[in-house]
Amino acid sequence: MTKFLTKPLTLWILFALFILETIGFAAIMAVWDFEVIDEISDPEKVRHHIAEMSALQRTVHAWTTATLDVAYPLTYGPLFAGFALRALKPIFAVPAIAVIPTDLTEGVVQVLALTGSGDLIWLKAYLTPLKLVLFLIAMMIAVGALGVMFLRRKQSKTDTLEDG
Repeated sequence: MTKFLTKPLTLWILFALFILETIGFAAIMAVWDFEVIDEISDPEKVRHHIAEMSALQRTVHAWTTATLDVAYPLTYGPLFAGFALRALKPIFAVPAIAVIPTDLTEGVVQVLALTGSGDLIWLKAYLTPLKLVLFLIAMMIAVGALGVMFLRRKQSKTDTLEDG
């Protein structure tokens, strides 16, 4: 699996999907005029936000969470992990891997709340901050890994020129 995640083609495909999914969230929020509850960790604020939504907005949000927001961590997690594994040591991939089940669990809590099927919103007080911290750490590691890959590539070109 490590070899697959670190292949340039795999990373490019994951990057393209990440961009498309990010645009998808923006488009859905713009068309149906709502803010997602993904960044809200305070359970009372989540409840209030959901109560302010129309039935259509809640349905669209639930479907977006059950589809696009499932694909999202399954895209950005392997993307960030792939960069870390390609340029750094495996330990640096841990936040990118750990954020996947955290984000997916938060999604289940949100779908239950949006559909009125269950009230586990209190879990968002823990899941949302954990998800955001893991995501930001994984993203910073990925950016750092890209920097390392760039420097290595630059160095190898310099070495080739000096050898020739």
